[in-house]
Amino acid sequence: MGFNCVRLTWPIYLVTNNSLASLSVKQSFINHNLNNDIRGLQANNPKFLDLSLISAFQAVVTSLSNNNVMVILDNHVTVPGWCCTKTDGNGFFGDTYFNPDLWIEGLTKMATLFKDNRNVVGMSLRNELRGPKENANDWYRYMQQGAEAVHRANPNVLVILSGLYFDKDLSFLRTKPVTLSFKSKIVFEVHWYAFSDASTWKDGNPDEVCRRVVAYNMKMSGFLLDQGYPLFVSEWGADLRGTDIKDNRYLNCILTWLKEHDLDWALWSLVGSYYLRGGVAGVVEYYGVLDSDWRNVRSSSFMDRISAIQSPGKRQKNHIEKAHRR
Repeated sequence: MGFNCVRLTWPIYLVTNNSLASLSVKQSFINHNLNNDIRGLQANNPKFLDLSLISAFQAVVTSLSNNNVMVILDNHVTVPGWCCTKTDGNGFFGDTYFNPDLWIEGLTKMATLFKDNRNVVGMSLRNELRGPKENANDWYRYMQQGAEAVHRANPNVLVILSGLYFDKDLSFLRTKPVTLSFKSKIVFEVHWYAFSDASTWKDGNPDEVCRRVVAYNMKMSGFLLDQGYPLFVSEWGADLRGTDIKDNRYLNCILTWLKEHDLDWALWSLVGSYYLRGGVAGVVEYYGVLDSDWRNVRSSSFMDRISAIQSPGKRQKNHIEKAHRR
């Protein structure tokens, strides 16, 4: 399908809570009453059933690496579960489930676990910071600590920093850059979905809305390109059934923007369905590239459209050539 990298999510508890990490895959499914899925695993991937959860995670990363797929390890949450709301306790430093010291411990352990895997090319420090406690001062304090912790554990991996307000706001960096002991491997990430501007896409003139939203995104995060930083659009996507007018208009806009700036990106999502999402079994993911049984692509026309942005453009090729010269 033309993809060369997987942004693989993981919770802090996977490496800091031994009772969770050591739990077998089979027992985890039993705990969630997913007996039909156990039978599916027995038929298709029986070797996974008796693995611990952390061993299963490692096996997935190894399989991706063996097939020459790059991996970005994305710390999505602390406690395993569907994400994200402002009040889920996982949103910002000091929240119920977001202890900064435990977070840094988890980042360090995960970076150490995969430090010898060359296909693990990046670590995203935290997904979608959010909630009533979020502020720029604590962002600098803790995100810089987390970045240094990852760097100490793995000096070769890219360090990816997310912004505020569900990873839409990096504007505070315009006047105050990060202060780190390293510079050449810092990446900033941003998210952009249609539902962030839902009523605007539905009711406004699509061309005018696109110009306005792109201008806003450039103000909030795109300016980092002019400062010489890589900007990674680590989440974007739409309902691939093609029936949502908001998503359809948004797709025309974001595809143009990604192409124009030759940005790296990760599409939400590959999966066509979930074992369990928000306490409900078998939920279909209509943003998923695959259909609900994971056998075919959901929309071949969408795959044709994104093929135009799957290869490096002129800007990225120049960076690659410079890297080779170094």
